[in-house]
Amino acid sequence: MQDFLVSFQQLLDAEYLLSHGGFYIVCLIVFAETGLFFGFFLPGDYLLFLAGLFCALNKIDVGIATMYFGILAAGILGNFAGYWFGHRTGPMLFKRKDSLIFKRKYVVMAEEFYQKYGGTALVIGRFVPIIRTFAPIFAGVVKLDFKKFVLYNVVGAFIWVSVLTLSGYYLGELFPSIINYVEYIIVGMIVIAFLPIIIALLKRWIKGQKEKKKQNKQ
Repeated sequence: MQDFLVSFQQLLDAEYLLSHGGFYIVCLIVFAETGLFFGFFLPGDYLLFLAGLFCALNKIDVGIATMYFGILAAGILGNFAGYWFGHRTGPMLFKRKDSLIFKRKYVVMAEEFYQKYGGTALVIGRFVPIIRTFAPIFAGVVKLDFKKFVLYNVVGAFIWVSVLTLSGYYLGELFPSIINYVEYIIVGMIVIAFLPIIIALLKRWIKGQKEKKKQNKQ
């Protein structure tokens, strides 16, 4: 059990994954997190940032071009896998019981996000944990026009990978000593990434409290 917990912790440690897994494990994780419903817990934004940073500091055995296009391809293919899964088995997600990995509230959250932003949720959602995983699946559930899906998928992946991976690379080129503060950067990125989800949950809680008060008055 202890060995499993250690392995699970290492799976969430982006710096460890880059140092020991290299290019292929990064692409595999990006693919899983952007399309497989059980990949929502994997490191996303800061993994891309660190990938660019490690390329700049020669701490990984591939160049920035290989890393960039590899992650871009993995992100696009991951969304295609999510869309296919949602298209084929999506309705089952709403009937599926909660488990250690799967929580139905994640699907509901993605549904609300999708209803609010439409197809652009696939672009905006790239920068939001959990939504990044479930938005393409829900696009498949509602059978979003495939041509539109391809467009949103490619544009979203391009913006996401460009902003995070290239910012990590250029900051590493300009300020090599930034590697000494990587823990603070990761914490900051996690807080920023999860802020929209925290706000959404808070709004839902406030709305629920108001509805309870109305019911009590009646």
